Amino acid sequence: MTGGLEMPFLNDLQLSWEEAWRLLIDGSQNRKSPLHTPTVATIRDNHTPSQRIMVLREADRDSRTLRFNTDYRASKVADIGHSDSVSILCYHPEAKVQLRLSGSGQIDQGSPACDAAWDEATLYGKRCYLAYPAPGSSVDTPTSGLDPEVEGRKPEGFEVAPARDNFAILLADIEQIEWLYLAHTGHRRALFSWDGGEKCWSSQWLVP
Repeated sequence: MTGGLEMPFLNDLQLSWEEAWRLLIDGSQNRKSPLHTPTVATIRDNHTPSQRIMVLREADRDSRTLRFNTDYRASKVADIGHSDSVSILCYHPEAKVQLRLSGSGQIDQGSPACDAAWDEATLYGKRCYLAYPAPGSSVDTPTSGLDPEVEGRKPEGFEVAPARDNFAILLADIEQIEWLYLAHTGHRRALFSWDGGEKCWSSQWLVP
């Protein structure tokens, strides 16, 4: 995509909202998309923010939901248990679009949706959840946390089966999207907010 006034969404709020979701959906399906690995922020119990890069696994415009896979023992799980607020930052340099999303997060470990996410994960992906001790634990020497028996090779299905106990999904219920489109002819910025009572999105232009 190229910048310039010719972009159809440049002066149209509805088209800008649709383009935001198009990029998110493509990011969840396309490993080469910059939106495939956004920054996800949570709030620690001491009220400080915590950020990390995560892989966007699914984006659903109708339900306003983004899905990420996570280790159930990870600190972000405890963060969401303390405060369910989540913030997600994406930037697509080719599309010249920055998205700042915010909403509430929930951790799901035992539902059919989580089972389906586990089933679609690769053996290498599942292997990550075998790490011991838990992610973020203090150790005396550098380590991947993996047993040497499975480190450095593709594991068998039976070897990663125990990792299911550590696997969970983070579902982000998006309530606000701030859109920024960068153009040498003049940037565009807009805010899209979900109205839970009316069950619809409201939108307004902002000064970039």
